Amino acid sequence: MIIENTPIKDLMLITPNVFTDNRGYFMETYNQKRLEKVIKTTFVQDNESLSQKGVLRGLHFQIPPFAQSKLVRVIFGSILDVAIDIRKDSETYGKHFKHVLSAENRKQLYIPAGFAHGFLSLENNTILNYKCSDFYHKKSEASLLWNDEDLDINWGITDPILAEKDKLAEKFSTFENPF
Repeated sequence: MIIENTPIKDLMLITPNVFTDNRGYFMETYNQKRLEKVIKTTFVQDNESLSQKGVLRGLHFQIPPFAQSKLVRVIFGSILDVAIDIRKDSETYGKHFKHVLSAENRKQLYIPAGFAHGFLSLENNTILNYKCSDFYHKKSEASLLWNDEDLDINWGITDPILAEKDKLAEKFSTFENPF
């Protein structure tokens, strides 16, 4: 397993070892013992979504005490994955990191609590799976506006397919930051 630090502290790219032969492949997607030195998180819930090309989901997070760390991977297709540091005391507050995660590159993104997260599906029928460190809590759900000028994220698209809640998300400059 290869663990890479990103320019944002605590946000990590993880690439599992893949063993291939004429039958196909095998990979260990998560091993708590191997990761516990770098990820101090216990995961309690797995989520999976299917998205068509051009679907943008996010930028989502849950407010404390229900904040979630996530371990994101793509099972089929590809996404542009984006995480924004919303930890007020962080040197990279308001900065984002983006990376293409795909079934082909098998990379995973570890996103600690205190980040907003979103992704753009780059292919039809993209299947995303992610582990969460806390259970979904509807009253703690929050979102930042995907195209907020203050966040300056180049998604490579101007008219994505959005859920209503993502169209109405808060601007970064005015949201009440609980982190």
